[in-house]
Order: sequence, then C-alpha cells, then structure tokens
Amino acid sequence: MARIHPTAIIEENVTLGEGTSIWDNVHIRHGATLGEECIVGEKTYIAYDVKIGERVKINAMVYICAAVTIEDGVMISASTTFTNDRFPRATMPDLKTLRPSEPDEHTRPTLVREGATIGAGCVIGNDLEIGRWAMIGMGSVVTRSIPDFHLALGSPARSIGVVCKCGSLIHKFADGDTANVACECGFRYEISSGTVTEIDAAAASV
Repeated sequence: MARIHPTAIIEENVTLGEGTSIWDNVHIRHGATLGEECIVGEKTYIAYDVKIGERVKINAMVYICAAVTIEDGVMISASTTFTNDRFPRATMPDLKTLRPSEPDEHTRPTLVREGATIGAGCVIGNDLEIGRWAMIGMGSVVTRSIPDFHLALGSPARSIGVVCKCGSLIHKFADGDTANVACECGFRYEISSGTVTEIDAAAASV
C-alpha cells in the first residue's frame, strides 16, 4: 500500500506502486504511473502521464513535466527541473489565444535510464536521453544526451569521466582514450572512445 501525506494532491487515474511514499504538498497529475518503493519529496510536481519505474528517489521541489520517462533506480535530487518544449511560447501569434498546457506536437520526450543520478538544481533539456548509471553534477544544464556511466558537469553539461554503478569516479576522459578499469567495489569496465561497457564479472574471472 502507498503512503500519501494528507496535503498531497493525487489526481484521477494515477497509479502508485506498493510501498511508494508521497510526502507533503506533492502534486501528481492524472495518468501518471509510479512503481513500487518510490519516494517523492515535498513540493514536487509530476505532470500528466509521466512514467516512473521502481525504487526511484525524487527529492524536494522537483518539476517533472509531461513526456518524461524515468526508469528503475533513478535518483533525482532537489530542485531539478525537466523541460519538454524546445521553443516555448505562452500564446499563439495573435497574442490573444493561450497555447494549451496539455502535450501537443511541440512536446518532446526525455528518458532517464536505470540507475542514473541527477544532482541538485539541474535543468534537463528535452528530446534527449540520460544513460544507464550516468551521473549529472549539481547545477548542470543538460542540453544533449549523456551516455551510459558518464559523469557530466557544467552549463551546458559535458562528460568528464566514468562513474561506477556504486557512484565512484573511476576514470577521467582524455581524447580518444581506451582503457579497462576496475572499481574498488569490484565492478569492471571497458572504455573505448567515450563508450563505456560493463565487463561481466564471470567473464573477467576466466
């Protein structure tokens, strides 16, 4: 059973998985889906039809707009803002008609892959993907896709290294570098021209 703070607003047709916790003053719009054992921090907004996987941690004051999909095990730190329109306008060209807030042909998707972490105060662009187990440093502005296992920082965000599944920085990028690296926790990775591939533990021991 989900735990919902009495001040939270949960609209119709919202699905909350077993063990999910919704804290104070959260607003979840119609059609959104959250998996099991998620945590949604205070004053967070989750828009129409957003899809969130299992065991996702969303800290306080996060804005998740329509067309965002978040896979399992993702962490989204406080005050992160997602966007879904690359060229937004408040009105039609006549200045007399408001553009609708509902998703339309201008709405662009964002996908956050499993295990990724987004640091506090980030702004996430649209029509892009944040890769598996990637990590976005606090205060970054993400304007293009970030590959699996990359650590990306800055405005606009740029990849500077490789992070392990455990969260440790295990490699800093140099131009065209190729390497096999092992984290102290035991996970191993192959790095080739910016592409990071996890080495199967069983294969590595042969």
